[in-house]
Amino acid sequence: MHVKINHLQHVGIPVTDIKRSEAFYQSLGFSNVMPSTFLIDGNTGYVAMMKLKAVIIELYQVPEPQLQEIKSRGNGHIDHIAFDVDDIDSTYNTLKVSGYTIIEPEPVYLAFWEKGCKYFNITGPDGERLEFNQIV
Repeated sequence: MHVKINHLQHVGIPVTDIKRSEAFYQSLGFSNVMPSTFLIDGNTGYVAMMKLKAVIIELYQVPEPQLQEIKSRGNGHIDHIAFDVDDIDSTYNTLKVSGYTIIEPEPVYLAFWEKGCKYFNITGPDGERLEFNQIV
């Protein structure tokens, strides 16, 4: 089996107040290069892709009631590590055939970045999520 990972693409961090977190990371020199939204059960969540040089941190605020789960965690929590790949479909098929536990039934398209992106997640031995992501 061979999966071609290019580099660490981003680290995803769930936050309870997107504006407060965005201001915090801006104070460290990050810029919001892609504000966006997403839907969970018809409710709107918010994303801020914060970039400083080659480092990208995805801040996201889920809608209520999912936000209560984030708030109950206490200290900060990194949700996932994302790897950049050239061919999301090939990577998905390779990992599926190799027996990895894949969360999504197929790569998911999001209207992020200029032309969108596709991603899927696998779980590691302790339940950690590893995302494979292709910016289209």
